Order: sequence, then C-alpha cells, then structure tokens
Amino acid sequence: MSRLLRHSRRAAVLPPAILLLLAGCTAPSQTPAEIPGPVPGDLDRFYGQQISWAGCGDFATSQLAEQAFAAPGLQCARVQVPLDYDEPGGRTASVALLRRPASDPEARIGSLLVNPGGPGGSGLTAAASMTGAVEGTELGRRFDLVGFDPRGVGASEPAIDCRNTAEQDAERLDNDLDTSPAGVAQTEAEERAYAQLCAERVGEQVLANVGSADVARDMDVLRAVLGDEKLTYLGYSYGTRIGTEYAEQFPGNVRAMVLDGAVDPNEPLVESLVKQGAGFQSSFDAFIDWCLPRQGCWTDGPVPATEQQFQDLIAPLAQQPLPVGNRQLSYSDAETGTIQALYSDRLWPVLDQGLAGLARGDGSLLLALADLYYQRDPSGYTNSEDAFTAVHCVDDVPITDRAAFREADRRYREVAPFLDDGNPPSAARDACAFWPVPGADEPGMPQVEGVEPPLVISTTGDPATPYQAGVELTGALGGRLLTFEGNQHTVALQGVGCVDTAVTRYLVDGTLPPEGMRCAP
Repeated sequence: MSRLLRHSRRAAVLPPAILLLLAGCTAPSQTPAEIPGPVPGDLDRFYGQQISWAGCGDFATSQLAEQAFAAPGLQCARVQVPLDYDEPGGRTASVALLRRPASDPEARIGSLLVNPGGPGGSGLTAAASMTGAVEGTELGRRFDLVGFDPRGVGASEPAIDCRNTAEQDAERLDNDLDTSPAGVAQTEAEERAYAQLCAERVGEQVLANVGSADVARDMDVLRAVLGDEKLTYLGYSYGTRIGTEYAEQFPGNVRAMVLDGAVDPNEPLVESLVKQGAGFQSSFDAFIDWCLPRQGCWTDGPVPATEQQFQDLIAPLAQQPLPVGNRQLSYSDAETGTIQALYSDRLWPVLDQGLAGLARGDGSLLLALADLYYQRDPSGYTNSEDAFTAVHCVDDVPITDRAAFREADRRYREVAPFLDDGNPPSAARDACAFWPVPGADEPGMPQVEGVEPPLVISTTGDPATPYQAGVELTGALGGRLLTFEGNQHTVALQGVGCVDTAVTRYLVDGTLPPEGMRCAP
C-alpha cells in the first residue's frame, strides 16, 4: 500500500467509546399509499418493503460484533436495494440493519439512523455497542436506535472482500519503504495487482456502485422502510460525508442530522490528507506533552528529539520484524498501532506502554493496537480495509500523476515528521490509480437549499478530521457548530454531558445549541 495513504482514514473505524467496549427477510410490499414520504422514480417495490425483524446471530462478522450483538432486545433484518439505481429492475443488494427499539413506544418519535464512518465501519456493531449509552436516556426511550452496514460493508451483501486473512497479514509485513525507481515500480505492481484482485473477487459492477451517492440513496429507502416520513441521522466522521450527500439529494427529507467529526465536502483529496497528517502530528505532540511528566514514560525527551526517537525505536522493524507469538510486528504495524492510539487520549496510556514494551523487545501491545485499527481478531479480518479502499476509489478523484503523488508525500512528511522514515518522498501511486472503475469528479460545495439546519460537532484536537473541517461543513450546510475542546476523534454519546445534552435536545425537539457553544471533558 502507498505510504501516503496507509494511514489516511477519514474516520476511526468506530468512535473511541464504541471501541471500548441478519437473519431477517422482507415481507410483501406496502401499498404506495402507505409509504411514508416521497418515492423517487420506479422504486415503489423497494420503498414499500416491510421488514421482518429477527435475531442478530447470523449477522456478526467479528468477535466484537458477536459480543455486542449478545445485548438483550436487539433485532436484525435485511432490506433490498437496487445495486445500480439506474437499473432498478436489475440486480439487487442487501443492506443489513440492527435496531434497539425505543423503550417507551407511546413516546416514540421514530428511528435514529447511525453510521460510524470509515468508510468500511459496521453500523450494526456501532449501534449494538451504543445501547449502553442510550439505555435509560431520553434518546433511548423515544428513538429506535438503528445501525446499518452500508452496501458492501460488514453483513451487507454482496460484500467487498478482496483479500483473505493470509493475504492481508502478508500485506502488513510489506513496508513499501523503498522510494527508488525500482521500489516505486514494485509498489505500483502490487497496487495494480490488488486492484485486479478486487475486480476478480468482487466484480466491477459492485465496485462501481459502492460510493457515498449510492449509500445516500439507500438511506432514503431505509427511511421509508423504517416508517419515517423524514430522516433523523447521527453520522460520525466519514458518516458526515454520507449525511452531506443525503442532504444534497434529499434536502426535504431531513428531520434532524448530527454530523460529528466532519469531512469538508469541498476539499481536494491531497489537501485533506495533508491536513490529516498535521492533525496526527498535533496529537503525537500532545501525547508527548502528556507522557513526559509521568514516571516511566517511554521517552525522557527533550520534546524536539522525540520524533526522531520514535523513528529510531521502530526503524529496526523495517529490516527485521519482531516476533509476537506466531505472528510478527512490522515497521508498518508499529506506525499503524501508534496512529490507532492517537485517535483518543484514552488510549495514550496503552501507547506509552506499547512503545516502552517495544524498547524491551515486546511488540504485543503495538500489534494489538494495529489489529484494532485493521479490525483483525483471532478469527481473521472484517472487510473494512477492502471497503475503505473501494469507497475511497470511487468517491475521490484518483491521483494518477507520479509527480503529484511525490509532492503530496513530501508535504505529508513535512507536516507529520514523526511518520517520516527518512527516505525521499515516494512517487508510487496507490490502488485507485489502477482501479477498474472510474473515480469521482472534482469536489464542490453541496447544494442543500431547504434542508433543516444540521448540528455539526467538531473537536479541537481531532487528528483524523481536523477542527476546521467542521467549521467549513457548518457553513456549507447552513448548520450550527458545537465545539468540543478535547483530544479525540468524535464525541457524541460518549459520556460528555455537555455534548450529549445538546445532541439530545436537538434530536428530540429540534432545538439547536446557542451560537458559539463550547464543551470540555
């Protein structure tokens, strides 16, 4: 994988609080008169589906999902959507749903649809993991909490599965640090082979129809099938991109929308990656400031030297991965495990222990953090990484010019020196340059005239979706910005009373927080 994009996440796979922690079938259609809200085109048979809710045991795609789905009262189902909305009479896809019903049916407002971001994150696992956060709250009493796996992701079918467990393990041991012409050629050959493998194992028709625009159309089908005239939505990180896309396509169908950890819809890919690199550097610096006063910190400073100390610590792994049981910690995994821990200051103590452990020859904690990032457990991987790449390749404009890629890598290293391995910038293009289906056009400002003002939440120390992106999204959508002063990626319904109260009041009765409102831990 191209080093520039190796850590380019528009989201943590799941919000940090969720990290701590479908056997249904469709019945006969409703009649058009019973379908809530408008039905576009020739889609009555999809909008008019009736859900048959059942148990969730067959929907788990990981051990974390199995544990989360064991919570009492959870129900799962599938909803059919057109694979290609331009051909509604053709092949279909199956979107998996999980819900926790409102605990007070008489006071029920409707469904709160949740997406955890990624792209590639499982909305089923997210919703199941959030049941404790809404239990006994006004949101839990008045809304069905509903998570969905976007098309191609998790339990939805057909799934975007390109690599098996052995192949993904092998990829993580391949550092791609050689930026010489020969190294670039080798990396690009691997990226081209991966793109071809995805085309063979998933199919070009599926890959062409997994973008955010298609997911937004699925969400409108879900709105109607769940019985809601208008959509109530909570989207984290990349989930804000889905929400923005929905608001643009269906502005009159939005009841309320909370967008937490915003993606700037008008920002080119390279600018987004560079700003994300700067965000991770800021988070690394904050981690160092937190660590140094503590006894036993993995480094004793001084602060300006810690970036090189970090690289010196992990550099030997580039030549010789460190055995961890029957597996190995690679240079790439040491970086990835560090990145995972920088998503939330609640993981900083684990990162400190992991780096101190590596200095003693123990790579187990860093490997566990990297596994968390890649969603690997003893049974193997979810398909989050393959889905991340597939969605990214159709949502964004691919970088096909080597000189542009080299310049982007140079800028990334410049703003994130703790991730700079000391080699010259790489010109190696990523898999999207060789993707079998076309990418998106240049981004532009969303056209959302008539949409209800959304609540946008942005965190000052968010490494993955920097604070200013929330400011930009608020302006683009005509929404209201809520600022959280913290060091983490996303915050809604994660135990911060000030934020959760504002979110609850907005979702229940539409009351936006005061202009300029700020919250702290």
